[in-house]
Amino acid sequence: MSPHDGLSTFRSVRQKYENLVATAQIASDASQLAVADALDRLIAEIATKRLEAKSSSLGWLFARRRPRRELVKGLYVHGDVGRGKTMLMDMFFELVPVRRKRRAHFNDFMADVHDRIQKHRQALKDGKTRETDPIPPVAKALAEEAWVLCFDEFTVTDIADAMVLSRLFSGLFDQGVVLVATSNVMPRDLYRDGLNRGLFEPFIAILENHASIMSLDGDTDYRREKLNRLPVYITPLGSEADRLMDEAWAVATSGHEAHPMTLTVKGRSVAVPLANGRAARFGFSDLCERPLAARDYLAVAARFDTVFIDRVPVLGAEKRNEAKRFILLIDTFYDNHIHLVMSAEAAPEKLYAGRIGTEAFEFERTASRLTEMQSREWLETSRARIAAE
Repeated sequence: MSPHDGLSTFRSVRQKYENLVATAQIASDASQLAVADALDRLIAEIATKRLEAKSSSLGWLFARRRPRRELVKGLYVHGDVGRGKTMLMDMFFELVPVRRKRRAHFNDFMADVHDRIQKHRQALKDGKTRETDPIPPVAKALAEEAWVLCFDEFTVTDIADAMVLSRLFSGLFDQGVVLVATSNVMPRDLYRDGLNRGLFEPFIAILENHASIMSLDGDTDYRREKLNRLPVYITPLGSEADRLMDEAWAVATSGHEAHPMTLTVKGRSVAVPLANGRAARFGFSDLCERPLAARDYLAVAARFDTVFIDRVPVLGAEKRNEAKRFILLIDTFYDNHIHLVMSAEAAPEKLYAGRIGTEAFEFERTASRLTEMQSREWLETSRARIAAE
């Protein structure tokens, strides 16, 4: 009996990958194949350990405690954006023959960790537990829920995350958890130049001891190539425009679920309706009908490199404030080389209907920039900026 029986049409990541190549959905890439083979080796090892655990179930049933699960070394894959890391992770997660597995964006996982830590501290305060250290019970609970953890976008920017990672993951690995992660940077560059980085550095050694490190190098950004083939300024508004925006969004996010998030700017909150990795999606009203300013738009440009804006209306004199914000928004995105995908009621040069006032004059620059931001040259410049980060 195959460990993959009943779980997938395909028996291996390589087989699924080669099917995509054969059906012209992707181009074959030697670096991607090397990662696929490494993921297949990991699947085989996990399957073997799982079967061993099942076969020994009667033995530990009568023992005082269950024997510790043999450790399996995971995989950490780093490389530039758009190199196919997420696609390969999708294949692995589907094929790995484990029920207790979890797939998450790393930031979402850490938010869950901090929520659990806070609940444990509240339980201690309420006298419901005597365990003063929240990390061991949190690690144990997480390991009981999933012993294969898959993380997209493994990145560390928050000092609160940095300070708990060493002890948290030591606890997870001690429980036999297997880590598979993708990242844009190698482990040694995680939390680079971060506050109190010396306290974070032990985690790097722990990570390298428990996961093989692979680089997915290459010059081709496949995600960007797909996105560049799609329209980035869609008009007029309607169901077809909505469909094209959804199609482009699916490409930008590799089809993964997006979630709301909040950016904090000088103590104020900027709501992001949908975010996934470095891509965000807003409605026009979210950005221009609320009292946002240059600092808020700069925060969006710093956090995301691809921004979608749905349903931009024609702006007349009665929407002077909205027009001012839209002008400022496009100037900010232009200066920061943001990859902008937008649906609008009219072409750029007809998007402002007012005929008097400074907005009419300034909107000429906005229309020109919106046109330029659709050009291949602009999109290539945007891609180069993303790759350099």
